[in-house]
Amino acid sequence: MCGIAGIMTTGGAAPSAEALSRMETAIAHRGPDGTGTYREGDVAFVHNRLAIIDLVTGDQPLREAGGAALVANGEIYSHVELRAALADWPFRTQSDCEPPLALYRRDGVDFAQALRGMYAMAIHDARARKLVLARDPFGIKPLYYATGPHGIAFASEAQALRAAGFGSGRIDPARRAELLELQFQTGDRTIFDGIKRLLPGDTLVAAGGQVVERRSNAALPAGGPVPTDHAAALLEFDRVFQDSILVHQRSDVPYGMFLSGGVDSSAVLAMMARLNERPVHAFTAHFPETDAADEREAARRVAGACRADLAEVAVRASDFWAELPAIAAAMDDPAADYACVPTYLLARAARQAGLKVVLSGEGGDELFAGYGRYRSAVKPWWMGGRAMRRRGTFEDLGVLREPTRGWRDGIAAAEATAAGGGRTRLQATQAVDIADWLPNDLLTKLDRCLMAHAVEGRTPFLDPLVANFAFRLPDAMKIHKRWGKWLLRGWLDRALPAARAFAPKQGFTVPVQRWIAGAGDRLGPLVAASAGVAEIADRAAVERLFRKADGKRQGFAAWTLLFYALWHRRHVLGRLPDGDVFHALDTARAT
Repeated sequence: MCGIAGIMTTGGAAPSAEALSRMETAIAHRGPDGTGTYREGDVAFVHNRLAIIDLVTGDQPLREAGGAALVANGEIYSHVELRAALADWPFRTQSDCEPPLALYRRDGVDFAQALRGMYAMAIHDARARKLVLARDPFGIKPLYYATGPHGIAFASEAQALRAAGFGSGRIDPARRAELLELQFQTGDRTIFDGIKRLLPGDTLVAAGGQVVERRSNAALPAGGPVPTDHAAALLEFDRVFQDSILVHQRSDVPYGMFLSGGVDSSAVLAMMARLNERPVHAFTAHFPETDAADEREAARRVAGACRADLAEVAVRASDFWAELPAIAAAMDDPAADYACVPTYLLARAARQAGLKVVLSGEGGDELFAGYGRYRSAVKPWWMGGRAMRRRGTFEDLGVLREPTRGWRDGIAAAEATAAGGGRTRLQATQAVDIADWLPNDLLTKLDRCLMAHAVEGRTPFLDPLVANFAFRLPDAMKIHKRWGKWLLRGWLDRALPAARAFAPKQGFTVPVQRWIAGAGDRLGPLVAASAGVAEIADRAAVERLFRKADGKRQGFAAWTLLFYALWHRRHVLGRLPDGDVFHALDTARAT
């Protein structure tokens, strides 16, 4: 896991050393174990390394005899198998990221089709005068780029491109509307005009500083469900899940996992415990002195049954006020997901415990249909069925000055793309979440909050073997009566009875609403006066909203404005996250 950045110029000029240096500095937190640079003609790369595999010879850029060089952020979990299949290739290192170079020389720009892992990488083929960028199919690892008269520049984080002067730096009102109403942004356009995401699974080819080709590698298999019986499906899941956990544990440094006590993370721990002789290091968050669901009992029960070492990380109101400016600063591609608060603090605790790698349960809900919104979406309207995300956060609240028109256009486009091809309504609904919600909210949050502490997050549910199996399960093995994740629950019930897989789901809720409501009178005027909020919202309405933040809708809207105000302060006004929330807001006032 690392940070990468680079430039390919137009007209053959050498890339700016200053621009490259600024990008290197901006992503230094992603790779504190070393820096490597590459320069060849009109291309330059920088790589900040977080050393996980091949600690001795794995420094990047990696090169091959044919003249190609590579920098990568991620892990190629199948590197052992790839090396065996490429036995005639003269490997120079034990790095998991060297096999992609051999695959590129064998398969050309289709090289990523053979990769199993999470990655964002760049290859410069000096002889062919091509730059190739590739991102894993689920979008676990981020990659951003900007094009213009200068050529093309790319980086692991959008803020690195902005630091080097790429992109206009202007806020895109349409993407801001998505952020406010959805809590994330869809598609390839970021909130910054001129900066794009490389879409999950895409491979982009540039020559002469211009994009000349693009190919795509789908995360999900085509077609509808494949018939199977319950017993056979349980056996097959056990096989593919064991294989995924096994390869996700490949590491030359200590690893652990995040445990909520819910089905997904409990399943990850159950399999890790099966495969590890030593106790697994597990971390769980709890919220003292609040009415939020306390998952410690479930986490303790599961950890005890697996003989795991459990660390309990308290997340208090004081942590929320003290850390939120830094958390918002880490989320340069903004996702207003309040789970960023415990995720950030869990990552810090893992790093303090000496870990560089953690496994987590992201993707389980999307692949096995765990969300209640899936059960609603597949019902006919006369039985209470409703489309996902049909209502925005601020709709009818009277807070924003202008209606946020078009905020659902990206979701509608994803819905149109996901439908058809023999898919059931449930599969199409899952595919919509996997296209946008997963990479642009959950995985962005995981990447930024963990990499802020130089910790690598691994997601074994988001593996080709698991995804190909789970997505094509019959609908009845995903949703059964009132239960989502029916097959996964059945497997966990057998593998780890202590997990109580069929107990009522508490849900993971961070008590931001309570914390905000408790300080609403003080907080409302500060948020309303902040530069980012003042330009889009009515001050009096914002203050009223914060006074009513104990209501569910009002509380979530207040959280969204608070997050946006702090994010805008760092990423638009350019001010460092010094001090707590109140100090930060007091220094973010509109002039």
